[in-house]
Amino acid sequence: MSSAKAEVPVAQPVPLADLVNYQEGSIVSRVLVGRETGTITLFAFDEEQALSEHTAPFDALVQMLEGEMEISIDRKPLSVKTGSVVLMPGNHPHALRAVTKSKMLLTMIRSS
Repeated sequence: MSSAKAEVPVAQPVPLADLVNYQEGSIVSRVLVGRETGTITLFAFDEEQALSEHTAPFDALVQMLEGEMEISIDRKPLSVKTGSVVLMPGNHPHALRAVTKSKMLLTMIRSS
């Protein structure tokens, strides 16, 4: 059993989308699980908020919980809406922009 600190209550249901709130003109994030092998982070983006193009060394899975985002991977824009998932490959440039207020769950898998 892992001795790492749990960022959400263990062994009980939690309303996922309620764990972060929108803030006007901001991006809010909360790490739900952080381990050496990966992280799960919940984000709330106000409309038109964005993360500029960057790369990460590992694959990351985006799960859209609310709203609509434009996610560009290798400068190819993708429209990602509630209920969709996108796998962003490691070492490929990507950027994110909230078309509407949006909440997403980001799972980073730290393996080669």
